[in-house]
Amino acid sequence: MKVAITGASGFVGSRLTKTFTDFVSIDRNDGEEEILSKLEGVDVVFNLAGAPIVKKWNKRYKEVLVSSRVETTKTLVNAINKSDVKRFISTSAIGAYPDDAPFDETFKGYGTDFLASLTKAWEAEALKCAKPTAIIRFGVVLGVEGGALAQMLTPFKMGLGGVIGHGKMMTSWIDLDDLVRIYEHIIRNELTGVFNATSPQPLSNRAFTKALGKVLKRPTLCPLPKFVLKLLFGEGSTVLTGSKEVYPKALLDNGFEFNHPDIESSLRHLLHRTKKSST
Repeated sequence: MKVAITGASGFVGSRLTKTFTDFVSIDRNDGEEEILSKLEGVDVVFNLAGAPIVKKWNKRYKEVLVSSRVETTKTLVNAINKSDVKRFISTSAIGAYPDDAPFDETFKGYGTDFLASLTKAWEAEALKCAKPTAIIRFGVVLGVEGGALAQMLTPFKMGLGGVIGHGKMMTSWIDLDDLVRIYEHIIRNELTGVFNATSPQPLSNRAFTKALGKVLKRPTLCPLPKFVLKLLFGEGSTVLTGSKEVYPKALLDNGFEFNHPDIESSLRHLLHRTKKSST
């Protein structure tokens, strides 16, 4: 099977290329005709294009976030619809859901903030694809090669880790290895629709912090006030301070089994792999 990937050099994309080794990379600046030529012989397209979300937002950067996701997906879908591609798997995020309540895919609405409006527009373009389409809403992806965990390791190893604010906000996360297996599961079972790529065991920021400290055998006594994140990232700090309690009902209903459903299992296998690679 040959795949095409937008965002192939990113954190998740680069991991997918190690599993789906027969791939072609599509740049988010490619035009429709250039994409169409790259899709020759491709069976499945993975859409992971998008500028980094954890940055300081201003009006200009919000436009970058929208164009790198919505406009890129629009161009990609136009090309796919003219091609012989058999299947499309697009990315989204659990930022689609409102804060402070449990949700799964049976909830058909969206939140009211910028992230929710972004995911709504992003998904709308993906759903214009005429080929069988799945949308994967990412939780916080845990891996040592990038993402949130990689940024947290240094301060935590130094004993400077701690909860964010009151620590009660919920974190919905996914082990990177399980995320790759979700792609395989969707393709193998020819699934379509929206799927939450989150562990079935979300947890509070406080519980996550304590689990990471336990695995690293380091104290977690240095809380990070929300106002510090607000100073660093402005409105973009909501990515780190929001409370998302999201469950993967659609995956579970379709027979997917998580290798790392609990946070301690995930952290131990990820960090054990890091130790092995460094020896």
